[in-house]
Amino acid sequence: MLMTAVLPAQTIARRIAAVKDGTVRMSFASRADVCGNGAGNISTGDGSHRTIRSNGNGSTYTTSRRNEWEDDCEAGPVRVAIDIADGRPIALRTYVGGRWRAGTDITDLGTVPVKDAADYLLDNLARSEGKVAGEAIFPATLADSMTVWPRLLSLAKDDTRSKNVRTQAVFWVSQAAGEKATAGLVEVVGDAAADQDVRLQAVFALSQRPKEEGIPALLDIAKNSKDPRIRKQSIFWLGQSGDPRAIAYFEAVLTRK
Repeated sequence: MLMTAVLPAQTIARRIAAVKDGTVRMSFASRADVCGNGAGNISTGDGSHRTIRSNGNGSTYTTSRRNEWEDDCEAGPVRVAIDIADGRPIALRTYVGGRWRAGTDITDLGTVPVKDAADYLLDNLARSEGKVAGEAIFPATLADSMTVWPRLLSLAKDDTRSKNVRTQAVFWVSQAAGEKATAGLVEVVGDAAADQDVRLQAVFALSQRPKEEGIPALLDIAKNSKDPRIRKQSIFWLGQSGDPRAIAYFEAVLTRK
C-alpha cells in the first residue's frame, strides 16, 4: 500500500506511530551544498571540495576535484526510510537524490516541510530506543534553511538521551558549526557530570574544528582538565595536529623542572 501526503511534524509522528510493521518514507528539501548519488554516498561542500559520507555513518573523506572531472552528484531532496517493527522504529536510512522504488508494506508520507521533518527527527525519533535514535541526527543536519547545531548541543548535554544520541550529536555539531559550536563543545568537555565517553567525543570533535578554534581549546583542556583520560585524549589530538603551538606545549611539559 502506498500513501502520499504533505504532513506537519505532529502529524508525521502520529502517522508513523500508526504503522505497526513496514517502512515509512519521507522526503524534504536539502541544503544547497548537499548532493548525493541516490544510494549511500552523500556529499557536502562546493564543486571542487566535497566531504563524502556513506549513508551518514560518520565515515568521511574529502576530495579536491577542481577541473579534473565532474561526477553525477544530484541535488536533493533528502530521502529518509524508517523501518518499523511491532510499532517501534528500528532502523533508519538516509539518501539524497534518486528515486524511491516500488515496494510492499510502504507508507510514503511524500514531501514534508523541512522544519517539520527536522522537528520529528530531533524531538521524536532521537528519543527512540536503539541505534535508530542516533541515526535520526544525520538527516536533520542536511535540511534546507535549518540551523540545527544549538539543538545538537542540547542533545549532547541531555543525560536523558542515550549515549549513542549524545555522541552522534557531538560529532555532527563539530561538522556543522563554527566558533559558537566550539564554545559549546568545550562546555561539554568541562561538564564533570556528563558521561565520559560523550566528553571524549567532544574532545575528538574539537580536534576536527579549524585549527584557530580547536587548538586553543585543546591546549586549555590539556593544561587544566582534572580528568586524566580527557587530558590524555586532548594531548593525543594535539600531537596529531602538528601545530607549532602544540609542539611548544609539549616542549614546555618535557623541560619542566
